[in-house]
Amino acid sequence: MSNPTKSDRRWSALALIVTAQFMVILDVAIVNVALPSIQSDLNFSQSNLQWVVSAYAIMFGGALLLGGRLADLLGRRRLFIAGLALFAASSLLCGLAWSEGSLIAFRAVQGLGGALLAPAALSLLMTRFAEGRERNLALGIYGAASGSGAAAGVLLGGVLTSYLSWSWIFFINVPVGVAAIALTPLLLQESRADVAHRHFDFPGAASITAGLMLLVYAMTRATTDGWGATSTLELLAGAAGLVLAFVLIELRSPAPLLPLRIFRSRTLSAANAAMAIVGAVAFSEFFVLTLYLQDVLHYSAVMSGAAFAGFALAVVVLSNIAQVIVGRLGVRPTLTAGLLLSAVSVAWLTRLPVDGHYFWDLFPAFVLGGAGMGLTFVPVTIASLTGVERSDAGVASGLINTSRQIGGAIGIAAVSAIAASSTSHYVQAHSALAATSGAALDHGFQTALYALTGLLLVGALIAITLVRSARAPSTQASPADRDLVALDEAA
Repeated sequence: MSNPTKSDRRWSALALIVTAQFMVILDVAIVNVALPSIQSDLNFSQSNLQWVVSAYAIMFGGALLLGGRLADLLGRRRLFIAGLALFAASSLLCGLAWSEGSLIAFRAVQGLGGALLAPAALSLLMTRFAEGRERNLALGIYGAASGSGAAAGVLLGGVLTSYLSWSWIFFINVPVGVAAIALTPLLLQESRADVAHRHFDFPGAASITAGLMLLVYAMTRATTDGWGATSTLELLAGAAGLVLAFVLIELRSPAPLLPLRIFRSRTLSAANAAMAIVGAVAFSEFFVLTLYLQDVLHYSAVMSGAAFAGFALAVVVLSNIAQVIVGRLGVRPTLTAGLLLSAVSVAWLTRLPVDGHYFWDLFPAFVLGGAGMGLTFVPVTIASLTGVERSDAGVASGLINTSRQIGGAIGIAAVSAIAASSTSHYVQAHSALAATSGAALDHGFQTALYALTGLLLVGALIAITLVRSARAPSTQASPADRDLVALDEAA
């Protein structure tokens, strides 16, 4: 008979894992509404202000695969604690930053902490819950945190910036991180890959980390220098060369950082492609809509944050319902439905007027979009981890997080360029208008949202054609999974 106390410990462990994941995802978006205050207080130049966001994204996206494999080899709980400590310490330093350079540097360190923490958190969840109903339920809760983090970040960022100061968007992480570190030894057992060797693939780690960082940097530079600029093309070529070198290294390595055999699973490959699209849309949509609310409708920071409450609530509710739907209908129908619902939501937003009304023009689309995201995150995460060997749990977790983060970075860069180009063309066609006028900006945002709608339709096509149609695994755990959970609970 199972021990209720031991079972309760597993769900308490899940609460800890979800809190840590929520904190990391939250920090991707929380700074957006605080940027004007940061610019004023630290005398940021307009060209350098974007690096408050980009420095975090570059380190986070670039080092996720590295963090995932380190968790497998060195211990997932150990990396979880290390990531929490680095994230909390760098958050404190971000809040105390005294200049442009100091804040950008501390944000980069914060991104590295997130890259160590995020894959360790998801792989701990995998090893704590046997594949089947309970893992799907746990992934539903985890998906709610991941899906609502960006929306909650905008909301919380607006409240903290308006009523305290921008420093508190970073200070709030410190007590959460310290409490999580204290609870980790009590709630989480150490686990690592069951492999005969502990060799580390340094050439592979260096090439892919540098390649992904260079890719995100190139995307960021493209928004200011232009996609056809020599500097942008050189950076993209360098990133492509490093990624190609990584693939060649992995094919020859006896202990690869990313075992390429995991891509033999068509469902895993399709899930990562879908997650890249979801990340691109989620990050870009919040970016565009925050600018629309503030620059076109002239909402304050706190009003802009509050506007996303309906989105965040819909994500939380549908993420927890999604695991039931996956159990009954399967991963492919649920994921396809989520992507199509998201596409309907973004398509609704393409008609945003200059004098938009929140409850008529935004709120219904926000609820639909939150529902779509909620129905998407859970099945795409399940698909990306189904059938993965326990020795690869960390790297598979790092891979799905990398897909979302790199997709988000590319999405924001592309959407920024599309919106800026559309606005410029609109101004040229209406010479009496300024580029900062509401009508010109609104036209650019609408064009960007059309592009995101098309991207979601591509994602739905990938899901319906490439993701395995089987239902979620049965509630009967495999013998290996049962042994793992029993060992965890006995410890």
